[in-house]
Amino acid sequence: MGRDRMQRNQMRRNQIRPNRRRSPNLGRSVALIIGVASAALTAGCASAQESLVGVRVAMHTEAGVFELVLDTVRAPITATNFLRYVDAGGYSDGYFHRTVRDDNQPTDSVKIDVVQGSRARGFEGFGRIPLERTSLTGLRHEDGAISMARGGPDTASSDFFICVGPQPELDFGGARNPDGQGFAVFGEVVSGMEVVRRIHEADAEGQRLTPPIAILFMERITR
Repeated sequence: MGRDRMQRNQMRRNQIRPNRRRSPNLGRSVALIIGVASAALTAGCASAQESLVGVRVAMHTEAGVFELVLDTVRAPITATNFLRYVDAGGYSDGYFHRTVRDDNQPTDSVKIDVVQGSRARGFEGFGRIPLERTSLTGLRHEDGAISMARGGPDTASSDFFICVGPQPELDFGGARNPDGQGFAVFGEVVSGMEVVRRIHEADAEGQRLTPPIAILFMERITR
């Protein structure tokens, strides 16, 4: 009787004892999954932070409103210059006067797609600024990039343009400008790009918007 009871207890223990053996690859697989997920999360956060660095500005136009982030870290001279005009009301009652697209640059071997804006007529500017080349800032003329219009290097003042689609020929070393110095990107459109495209597709005589599209005012959203 005692021996039978011991055998039954042993059988019961064998039935409920958890199996502690596991595949030697299981731990490595779990660690790999966690590592990949962590890396993806970190990259996503870093990307989001990078896209939000800088001062946010809203541009109110006849065609609608869109928002920009100006990169005061990588393009401090250009972004600060633009913000001086924003804060002083220099772009209030300014205007978009030029659209450049495939159908209105027949003699240009290197074609681009941009819209160009200016400060208000009669507003006295702040003078010219040095050219912050994309080779030094690391910024690029991607879709929605805002950059300064210029003639020669170090001649930009207040006229700006916004890229519609990527425009690598406007970067340093690009062929659009014969001097190869490119133009100074200092931010990007982060909301309302459809407004910029509407301006780009508006009526024009050659590259001149007819009529110009008014900039009602600009304002900082963040400092």
